[in-house]
Amino acid sequence: MPFTLPKTYNVYFLAIISTVGGMLFGFDIASMSAIVVTDQYIDYFNNPAGALQGAIGSALAAGSVIGCISILWSTPLFAGPLSDKIGRRDACPFACLWWLAGTAVQVAVTSAGMLIAGRMLNGVCVGTTSSQVPVYLAEIAKKNMRQLTIEVGILLMFFIGYGCSFIPGPAAFRTAWGIQFVPCFVLICGLPFLPRSPRWLAKVGRTEEAVTILAKIQAKGDVTDPMVIAEWEEITTVLAAEREAPPGWRRFVVNGMWRRTLAGFSVQAWQQLSGANVITYYIVYVFLMANLSGNANLTSGGIQYALFIVFTLVTYLFIDKTGRRPLLIYGAHGMAVCHYVIGGMLLSYGEAVPGGVQGNANVLVRVSGSPAYTVIAFSYLLIIVYALTLAPIAWVYAAEVWSLETRAYGMSIAALGNWIFNFALGMFIPSGFRNTGGGLFLVFGTLCVLAAIQSFLLYPETARKSLEEIETMFHKSRPKPWRTHPGSSHLDVDAEEVRRKASAPQREGKPQVLHKDGTVDTADNDSTSNDKKEEV
Repeated sequence: MPFTLPKTYNVYFLAIISTVGGMLFGFDIASMSAIVVTDQYIDYFNNPAGALQGAIGSALAAGSVIGCISILWSTPLFAGPLSDKIGRRDACPFACLWWLAGTAVQVAVTSAGMLIAGRMLNGVCVGTTSSQVPVYLAEIAKKNMRQLTIEVGILLMFFIGYGCSFIPGPAAFRTAWGIQFVPCFVLICGLPFLPRSPRWLAKVGRTEEAVTILAKIQAKGDVTDPMVIAEWEEITTVLAAEREAPPGWRRFVVNGMWRRTLAGFSVQAWQQLSGANVITYYIVYVFLMANLSGNANLTSGGIQYALFIVFTLVTYLFIDKTGRRPLLIYGAHGMAVCHYVIGGMLLSYGEAVPGGVQGNANVLVRVSGSPAYTVIAFSYLLIIVYALTLAPIAWVYAAEVWSLETRAYGMSIAALGNWIFNFALGMFIPSGFRNTGGGLFLVFGTLCVLAAIQSFLLYPETARKSLEEIETMFHKSRPKPWRTHPGSSHLDVDAEEVRRKASAPQREGKPQVLHKDGTVDTADNDSTSNDKKEEV
């Protein structure tokens, strides 16, 4: 009998291990943002500026684009086809091999080209895990556990980089980048203790295992729990829809599906076009413009990332009450105001520094006094507005717009929109700082206004709506998006319907039971042999 590791069904352990996949992205972001202003980095890489620094910063996103495409087109070298054969849980360690290789290259780095190559290898892992891990987590964890943890990884790695900045010489950044091995090893070692996805087990015909795991995750093994029965019905319905869908890319455009594809792709694109990269990758450059340097700069950057986490968590307290549309629209407007204020201060009061502020060739303008305080204050306000609105809402909305038959690969398309523009803007921002200074913020402010306009005109409300209601929102004869409002949680409604149907049999001692063969019946306490089974 083959040896198998024990499995845990504690939802908190499931969430912690699974969301380490999100931390990988956060670790890589902060490993650069905390290092790029240090003397060790500037001296060793000969003060990279403009397009070269853009290539270094955007290399992760370039690799992530490759990772997402591999999932959509099932490239044999990546995790996409593996997840169909061996499941998402077992495919994730394969994706982690790219991270281990990329981190090893970065630790041994001797040139900017080698650094770019290492970050691209890391990006392949991030591109696959950013699509695979959230879906796996959504399939095994209770819905109130589905939160992003990228921000946690950013904060942890930023302060690790800050601490390593006190190490003299190249050992400073080599140590910081070497610590990136840790979350990857945690993910590789922790995944074997997690159960397989019930949805994947059902897809490959292992129904008994699927039912058993689903019941253990949702209700401590109780197959009569209405939430278990409702979620099993949803799983089987989705799989049936996928089998009947048109082949290949046609499923994303036929019968008006192009509207959903456009919404899922564009909302992720706008998240990046809003200027997210300025405050995640290059906030230290902004604070250099505000005349902060050394420890003061890095500490201020750390505070910004802490605010990012706190206010992202706050969002989940009201996200379902307010709906998605208001947060997308007003969030974009709020970010536009912050960009315009920061850009106005830098253009109106900026002092040219031809040699670069603190010797950094990417930062050629500086403000001081009250304008500097204004830039710092509105940079913090910008991250707060972003954390409360576009940062989490773009991912939530992108996950909700897909139909049953497109849901499996839909998030990969949405993630592709994020990574393509992440790469493009990562390349552009350092050169934008050098060539336009504060003008870069005016560009992003205008893009935020355009994002708000599209959100108002084209994005219907999806919060707490059933699959059928969302179908109506994107139909040809759909209501105007600005006339749509939040509905009710479809899974909760389905569970309540199960409770209602089961109420009469339960009063007679006949609860509904989800059997290991995937059927649901009403079982008599005395005898179950003659009950009629209803196939789900």
